[in-house]
Amino acid sequence: MRPSLVRRIIRRLFFAILLIFFVSSVAVVLARLAPGGIADDLSTPPEVRAQIRAEFELDRPLPVFYLHWLARLVRFELGTSFVYRRPVGELVRDRAANTALLAATALAIATLVGVPLGVLTASRRQGILPALVRGASVVALSTPPILTALVMVLIAARTGWLPVGGMGTAWHLVIPALALALPVGATLERLQAGATAETLRQPFMLAALARGVPRSLLVWRHAFRVSLVPVLGIYGVIVGTIFSGSFAVEIVTNWPGLGRLMLDALFARDVHLVAGCAVAGSIFLAVGTLLADVALSLVDPRLGEPA
Repeated sequence: MRPSLVRRIIRRLFFAILLIFFVSSVAVVLARLAPGGIADDLSTPPEVRAQIRAEFELDRPLPVFYLHWLARLVRFELGTSFVYRRPVGELVRDRAANTALLAATALAIATLVGVPLGVLTASRRQGILPALVRGASVVALSTPPILTALVMVLIAARTGWLPVGGMGTAWHLVIPALALALPVGATLERLQAGATAETLRQPFMLAALARGVPRSLLVWRHAFRVSLVPVLGIYGVIVGTIFSGSFAVEIVTNWPGLGRLMLDALFARDVHLVAGCAVAGSIFLAVGTLLADVALSLVDPRLGEPA
């Protein structure tokens, strides 16, 4: 591994740790300040409320509560959920695996469909197929994932073609994965099309074409590799888009992931669980950005080299 790539990874790891710290800190402070929750429920006897507040340190001032929470976070302890009465780490780990499965499937579908279609529409400007692809991309980009999920759930419920809700078989993954993948795939198609078209206009590409290099070989082997650089440059943003969109899609499709868990935690004002979900979410975003940087550095070795 090149020293420049190692230094780039170390810098990204440092920023990833800062991101996790910032997001989780904001989440725990806001959840602590928000009114309501079982500890403030007037229908609960006062002695029970006092016991709950003492057990989960909610009776302490916010600065003291935050410092205690931060000390546990450094030891990789996320506390206990007072709704589920289970360690937050266990709850988050189970649900994070489901969210990771959903996000990875959606990203794979979007990449395997969007990137080749982008090369196709850039290399074939005329024809019915490129026009249909470009039109479908515009529609998919204009439709939020939550609306796509609602439409697909409605169709599945009316037709019975696909199971709706839950996580029983692989078929339960189809609706939420497609709802997330469609706008991301359309984004990748448009980006790849623009990058490929720009690459094909470069002098070295025109010179290779003039020397008699077959256009298909030029497009799919040479231009494809060069055009991947700007696309991979925003992959970290795409991972964040998929993760943020997955929360709404999980709720609509009843997929048992972090989004559903976060919603339940917010309704119950479960401070430790809200913070745990935020920690998991920021880890997803940090890891996705890091992997995108590594892939970009492998495609373009010039990145990270001294000027």
